Order: sequence, then C-alpha cells, then structure tokens
Amino acid sequence: MQQPDPLDQSRWSGLWHRLGARGDGLSVFRALGAAYADPVRAYHTAEHIRDCLVQFDLSRHTAQRPDEVEAAIWFHDAVYLPGSSDNEDRSARLAQTALRDAGAPKEAAHRIAGLVLATKHLAIPSERDAALLCDIDLSILGRTPEVLEEFERRIRREYAWVPEDVYRGARAEILEGFLRRGVIYQTDLFRQRYEIPARANLQRVIAQLSG
Repeated sequence: MQQPDPLDQSRWSGLWHRLGARGDGLSVFRALGAAYADPVRAYHTAEHIRDCLVQFDLSRHTAQRPDEVEAAIWFHDAVYLPGSSDNEDRSARLAQTALRDAGAPKEAAHRIAGLVLATKHLAIPSERDAALLCDIDLSILGRTPEVLEEFERRIRREYAWVPEDVYRGARAEILEGFLRRGVIYQTDLFRQRYEIPARANLQRVIAQLSG
C-alpha cells in the first residue's frame, strides 16, 4: 500500500525559526507527524494539514501575523479523539507548551494557542487572524460536491462506532448550525470563493442525512 505523503519538514523548520524558537524543532515535528498518522483518523490527518496550508498560501497576504496563523494550522488538530469535547483545548496547550519550552516569545505562543481554540467553531471569531484560520479550516465545505462527499465519508469513518440514526441526527445538527449563520466565511476572500457552493453543499448533505 502506498504511504501518504508526509508533512513538509523544511517548511516546518523555516516556520520554527521565524517564530523565534530554539533548535530545529524536529522532535515537535515528529510528534505532530505521529499524531496525524494515528489510525483513528480518516479526515484529520496530515492530508488535512497540507490542504489547509495550500489555502493559507493563497490567503497569507490577508493575515495580521501570518507565521502565527501557519503555526496554528500545524497544531490545530494535534490532539484528536472522535467525540471528545476537549481536543482543541489539548491541542492549544500542546502548542503553547512546545513553543514556550523552545523559547518562542510567550505572547506569540499565547496567541497561537488562542487561534487553535478558535477552531472549535463554537462562535464567530471577530479577530482577523482567527477568522482567517477558521475560514481555512471550513474551506472544505465549499469545494466540489465530490470533494465534500469524500469529506463526509471520512468523518463518518472517524465515528464508525456511532449508530447510524444517532450519527445522522447529530451530524445534520452540526451542519445546520453553519447553514444558519448569516455568512459561513468571515473573510472577503473565502466568502467570495466558497460561500455559495458551501451553502449548496450543506443543503444537499443535510437533506441526505435527513432522508
């Protein structure tokens, strides 16, 4: 079986140094790689991180502190146990601890942890970088119908232990929450690119779940 492409070590090393952290950061890089390769994951993998980085590269110019947004992308799903309510909290603590232990500025480490927490998607972020990060994370909702369907299949595999009727109801409720928002995407760039297809995708998937 072909192994998935790994995370980009050279990109990570460059970011690590720009953040002002000591050393090469390879121990943290390897720990993140191992986390994203956990067999429990079907969507929240290195592939998701790479995809987020592609979206970030297209929108970096809109960030206030782009290196901190990029760091939050690397860390935002570092801890992921399907069904757990504290994944983002633990991922944020991991990011803050790793960066502070490596001598990165405390203020930057704190802000990066805050960005990771924003990916809970429980509230609409008002801060520019948090809004950008959340839009990047949610950009999958506005892709082609085929990509969105594959996303939904992978999320279902992560929750394979949940009975079908329970899963359908809970998943529809989550997606309806995004659809009820005045806008799904908080930044102009992502709203222009993904808002209309995301709403069409969500309506279709919710109908399938309800059917």
